[in-house]
Amino acid sequence: MQNGGVLMTSGDWRSGATDAASAVSCLASGMRVFVHGAAATPTPLLEAMATRRDLSDVSLYHLHLDGPVPFVDPEHTGRFFSISVFTGAPLRPAVNEGRADFVPVFLSDIPSLFCSGRVPLDVAILQLSPPDSHGYCTLGTSVDAALAASQSARLIIAEINEQMPRTLGHSTVPFSRIHAFIHTNRPLHGFEPAEPTAVESQIGAHLAPLVPDGATLQMGIGAIPDAVLRRLTDKNDLGIHTEMFSDGVVDLMESGVVTNSRKNIHKGRTVTSFVAGSPRLYAFVHDNPMVEFHPCDRTNDTALIRKNERVVAINSALEVDLSGQVCADSIGFRIYSGIGGQMDFIRGAALSKDGVPIIALPSTAAGGTVSRIVPGLKPGAGVVTTRGHVHWVATEYGVVDLFGKSLRQRAEALISIAHPDMRGDLRRAYAELRHVVLG
Repeated sequence: MQNGGVLMTSGDWRSGATDAASAVSCLASGMRVFVHGAAATPTPLLEAMATRRDLSDVSLYHLHLDGPVPFVDPEHTGRFFSISVFTGAPLRPAVNEGRADFVPVFLSDIPSLFCSGRVPLDVAILQLSPPDSHGYCTLGTSVDAALAASQSARLIIAEINEQMPRTLGHSTVPFSRIHAFIHTNRPLHGFEPAEPTAVESQIGAHLAPLVPDGATLQMGIGAIPDAVLRRLTDKNDLGIHTEMFSDGVVDLMESGVVTNSRKNIHKGRTVTSFVAGSPRLYAFVHDNPMVEFHPCDRTNDTALIRKNERVVAINSALEVDLSGQVCADSIGFRIYSGIGGQMDFIRGAALSKDGVPIIALPSTAAGGTVSRIVPGLKPGAGVVTTRGHVHWVATEYGVVDLFGKSLRQRAEALISIAHPDMRGDLRRAYAELRHVVLG
């Protein structure tokens, strides 16, 4: 095995490690760089990169990042420019202040941006698991678009972390491809599962009956999908084909509720693109042959999703208007997250035999003062799921199916699951907009 021109063996690979400052010394002004995200955010390398005062006009492409993100500080304006394909909390202020940018794109389409050369990458900065005896590292907790980046970039700079789980599926990076690396032994970024609120628990209670035995589940990120998983302990032979999962899936797999035995695609295996959660989750996926990681152009391929029967897709939203339009990536003009995989799975579930596509959200925001069921989306709001694609919508006040319903029927249904204190205003707004008084 060869690294940087030095012959290496599986036993002495650590001797090729360097310090973070040396590892990022190959970066040059004007480069386009991919940054590994979520739990796999390579924090030590990002910190070293931010100290490079000689760099300018470096474009950084990434999904959501966890932990410190020093390059986004205002002092680095003009030196580093973040371009999110899914925006997380550390980047929201910069994007909305114009110091960073955002690409609206389906999660399933992101790998092709890199593989096609539409976004040519000079460097991929990754966090990897240690190489095995065959000379292969893995992308660990986040394969998503990182696999395409690792294959497309001219150079790979890596943090090889002893605590990064070795994940199976389509997740490998040849050690010989790495230009420079640091060796660490640090905990991954993550979080402990939180107890669901009363509202989240009630939404979970409404949605659990929509999950039949033998269903294949996709869960978007957030507390509501986790609240649903807590209520599925009496189900049988569930499967998982999702873009991501957290600790709740571990409980269902260990208890035998998830067997993946009725899936048609990747039968017998839980399939995901990335995971985020607690150390228990990361230990569970380590070298686990029952969990396969694949790039997001496969996990989120609608043509594959639909081949499983009874696909239940549970995704969240920021607001839904009375015609059924779903905004999930912005609050008005303010970018909040991204398109992600919502449309991939809402459509895939709709095309699946006996599939159940679900949008779930609390009925209010801002401490109960603002309705999230609205007459019309805010100016600038992004329509992530169109009203033609939406089916089931749930709040803590119930769940309704909008598919095939007229505008008037949709408004009536959505108002019925809005907060009771907001329903009168919604009816009056609908009457003004549509010249129809609802009962």
